[in-house]
Amino acid sequence: MYNIFDNLILGFQVATSWENILFCLVGVTIGTLIGVLPGIGPTTGIAILIPVTFGMSATTAIITMAGVYYGAMYGGSTTSILINLPGESASVMTMLDGYQMARKGRAGPALGMAALASFIAGTFAIIMLTLVAPPLASFAVSFGPPEYFALTFMGLTLVSALGGDNPLKAYISAVLGLLVACVGIDAVSGVARFTYNNMNLLDGVGFIGMAIGLFAVSEILVNIEEPIKQVFSDAKLGIMSLFPNRQDWKDSFGALWRGSLLGFFIGTLPGSGATLCSFIAYGVEKKVSRHPEKFGTGLIEGVAAPEGANNAAAGGAMVPMLTLGIPSGGATAVMLGALMIHGLRPGPMLFSTNPEFVWGLIASMYIGNVFLVILNMPLIGIWVQLLRVPYKVLMPLILTISATGIFATDNNVFDMWVMFFFGLVGYVMQKLGFPAAPMVLAMVIGRLVEMSLRQSLTISHGDISIFFTRPISGVLTVIALVSLFSPLLRLLWNKYGKGKTAAT
Repeated sequence: MYNIFDNLILGFQVATSWENILFCLVGVTIGTLIGVLPGIGPTTGIAILIPVTFGMSATTAIITMAGVYYGAMYGGSTTSILINLPGESASVMTMLDGYQMARKGRAGPALGMAALASFIAGTFAIIMLTLVAPPLASFAVSFGPPEYFALTFMGLTLVSALGGDNPLKAYISAVLGLLVACVGIDAVSGVARFTYNNMNLLDGVGFIGMAIGLFAVSEILVNIEEPIKQVFSDAKLGIMSLFPNRQDWKDSFGALWRGSLLGFFIGTLPGSGATLCSFIAYGVEKKVSRHPEKFGTGLIEGVAAPEGANNAAAGGAMVPMLTLGIPSGGATAVMLGALMIHGLRPGPMLFSTNPEFVWGLIASMYIGNVFLVILNMPLIGIWVQLLRVPYKVLMPLILTISATGIFATDNNVFDMWVMFFFGLVGYVMQKLGFPAAPMVLAMVIGRLVEMSLRQSLTISHGDISIFFTRPISGVLTVIALVSLFSPLLRLLWNKYGKGKTAAT
């Protein structure tokens, strides 16, 4: 039984060391900047940072990456409100009413509400993470190899949620990730697989090169082909103009808390992500509003609801990643890989084997949220000026940092070729509409799936009924199979079921 209060004290002792405080501040600042600059996104930012964190302890490294993740949720609203362009996808819904407020001369209250709603929702999500994660982890400690296989198999089947309107493309992307995970020496037999006599592939394809290539390099190639138009608002922003008035708070109170609740609980579902949460929160507000026809014309609750949802979702996404080892989206999938690179295995045992890490990370999120509201309120003017950096300068800089970081990791040029190769793969996938997140997820947990499957079949002497006769693995396996075949069932229902219902 976890004593949450004692664990939080331990966490704050870890998080308040000078090194962790410093890099928490660095992480949230970089995250805010990444959120402000369109075309980068938190997943790309985290992937680029992985090589930089190798000289740090695992706790400091993940505190920095987590800061980038939830910091980007703060920063994305700035471009949405001022130039009608979302800094990252989770801020798309903020753009609808935020930009209209800016056009009416209320850019200050819109930006202020976005920052304060983000702080309130982020803090709420961390409190919920503190309360929900320990009992979930203590329950999952009883997992054996069959339960781990069922859990990781379920994680793979949930990639359909990362594929948008086309789950088939998400599954194809995941299969490609599983193929990449097979490269290297087989951990059981010691046989080299798919290495083609290349010594650089004996340890498998480098995760860092793959992640940076799929997200950063491919994004650069897309932006070179279709540059983002930068159109700026002439709004004059002083610190006092950023605070919402009493009526703004009255209008936004319900929207903020509904968005926070929806964001956290939907964010805990693997495959959901902050973008989906912000869409749902905005839709719910429009449904419950007394004047839904005014949404999109500059309502402040249209800013509070999606901003509360996407920041709460960032905290909620930490629950499945830390307790079950299942990421909820591309950013947490990259963080999952970073955890493994730093010698930590996400899952239920993490809370008992590495309590300093887990509780230090959770405590750092409390501190990071305070840093973010302090940064975002007075420094909005600076972030606006950074938006004026031309993409012909910004994109080569990102590419140079990525290549230098990868080479500095192992002093191996081959890793740079891996990055460029997967950059081209990611570019082709974007052009064809294939999501990259399922590929990264499958590559990260592919070996865990294989290892737990082999261990389970060894225990049962090849009898696959072991996955159904044990209660926990049986439930998880059934959920995984339902998730796997649900797109097919929906297709059949749309083709045959709807017609019969209409005829009746």
